Amino acid sequence: MSAFGRSEPQALLEPDPSLLDRLKDRWFSWRDGLVGSRRFRRWAAAFPLTRPIAQRRARGLFDLVAGFVYSQVLLACVRLRLFDMLAQEPQTLSALAPQLGLSEDAALRLLRAAVSLDLVEERSRGRFGLGPLGAPLVGDAAIASMVEHHADLYVDLADPVALLRGEARTSALASYWPYAAADAPGSLDAGRVSPYSALMSASQTLVSDEVLDAYSFDKHRRLLDVGGGEGTFLSAVAQRAPHLQLVLFDLPAVAERARVRFAEQGLAGRTTVAGGSFFSDPLPAGCDVISLVRVIFDHDDARALQILKAVRRAMPDGGTLLLTEPMAGTRGAEAMGDAYFGFYLLAMGKGRSRSASQLTELLTAAGFGDVRLLRNPMPLQTQVIVASAGRV
Repeated sequence: MSAFGRSEPQALLEPDPSLLDRLKDRWFSWRDGLVGSRRFRRWAAAFPLTRPIAQRRARGLFDLVAGFVYSQVLLACVRLRLFDMLAQEPQTLSALAPQLGLSEDAALRLLRAAVSLDLVEERSRGRFGLGPLGAPLVGDAAIASMVEHHADLYVDLADPVALLRGEARTSALASYWPYAAADAPGSLDAGRVSPYSALMSASQTLVSDEVLDAYSFDKHRRLLDVGGGEGTFLSAVAQRAPHLQLVLFDLPAVAERARVRFAEQGLAGRTTVAGGSFFSDPLPAGCDVISLVRVIFDHDDARALQILKAVRRAMPDGGTLLLTEPMAGTRGAEAMGDAYFGFYLLAMGKGRSRSASQLTELLTAAGFGDVRLLRNPMPLQTQVIVASAGRV
């Protein structure tokens, strides 16, 4: 049975468990009962060999309970520009408090919280400096934009059960991403697309280098970026592949923002910008490579397949599709794909996080072959699939 519209574990579940499955279930049942025993947990915490494991799991559980507080500490640091202040030089509490607009007591509370999260470090002579998790945020508009944007997500997640049941009264994300609920997204004006277009442009830098480190465009001559936003990805490609002609397709109001940006960057001579909707308008033809960067996971299976078929129609035989987005089931990043994006897309009102095998199934149904998942250094942010267009 097709896995479209279903989660992968459901698609793989056998109706009659095998003997091995029954034995595993008995083992897991025994283990769960043991770990759930307060007496056993007290013993494990006291016994030297099991104490590190018990402590690690207790911390992990508490981190789940306290995760929202941690994220709000980060938001406060970003909004108050604490990391930018500490990037200049380590500073004392008395020097930081007036810059933050906080009393010394409140500033110390924030600093202590940030230190505990490795965002800030205590230095000599009562000073505070950047921590290992705070240093990457200095001057990084992409991460700062996402941190600020999460305020909308938290509104929708205030009652997660209502969200799951479809009973939520508000949808801040759906309002922020107007194309998600629009019957005719191509008709959206500049005022409606400006906020989400700017956020996508800022956050695109998080994935552009990952994609370009995983795949070389040297053998290609003309690249079409479908749903390319303000052109951030194409601008990054332009620096790595100076021979490449670049084409961008997105909603008319978004495409116009890209046109202005390309002109400002001196790329007008290398770029072609087309506006339209990939659900109703043909994509520009004549490109031997087409990219979909964080596009497919915004849509349900039927619409995702519609987009992929439109890409296939625009692509010559032997052309290459580059599909990149965070993927469910990514080893070491399971929480990103299945928990974060699973609920983010639910709050947005459409889309789903898919595994590489589910995307492969969609690509095959759209007429692509030789589907390959490439290795990249940071699969937490994105993974990259390459597929070829065979003869129709």
